[in-house]
Amino acid sequence: MHHRTKGTGANPLRRDADRTRTRMHAAFALTCLLAVVAGFALGRAAWTDGHHSAVIVARHRHVVTATTIGETAHRAGDRPSSRPVTVATATWHYPAQRPHTETVPVPAETRKGDTVRVWTDDAGSAAAAPPGRADIALNAVALGAAAVAGIVLVGGGLVAVRLRTVDARSARAWESEWAGVEPLWSGRPHPGPGAGDD
Repeated sequence: MHHRTKGTGANPLRRDADRTRTRMHAAFALTCLLAVVAGFALGRAAWTDGHHSAVIVARHRHVVTATTIGETAHRAGDRPSSRPVTVATATWHYPAQRPHTETVPVPAETRKGDTVRVWTDDAGSAAAAPPGRADIALNAVALGAAAVAGIVLVGGGLVAVRLRTVDARSARAWESEWAGVEPLWSGRPHPGPGAGDD
């Protein structure tokens, strides 16, 4: 019996379908590993690029003190899922004595005549704050996770399709083999040409 189990694929009970299933499971495991590596690399690249971009943006952003000249109001967020933003009309001077008046986001408890901090660009117009480390990290993690999920889903889908094909082929082969073995095993006569003519 030793010679039958020696070497790869020597087990007489293992069928080609079994070997194919093993290869497919190994391929899926490898796909998962590659997905993690690709996701990590993509996330790291996104972190590096995001940090570099944030440094460049920060060089052209300035914080100024503005004075509100109107009552606060609520404005819808930039995205449908965003919460409403409290805004008010405010005035400030930047650069030097150049005046600006715009509607900017303010804290909810702001009243007319209060001072607020406003981010501006080099021309003095209201601008978004440079992205922080948390925003950059969140974007990098989201991008890496999306890459992992996409690769795993595609790889898993291809493996699942292949396994279904193997299972269907194996079932047909099993039925064919059983049709030849069942009469001998059960002792019943094998139906052949002319059977049932009596």
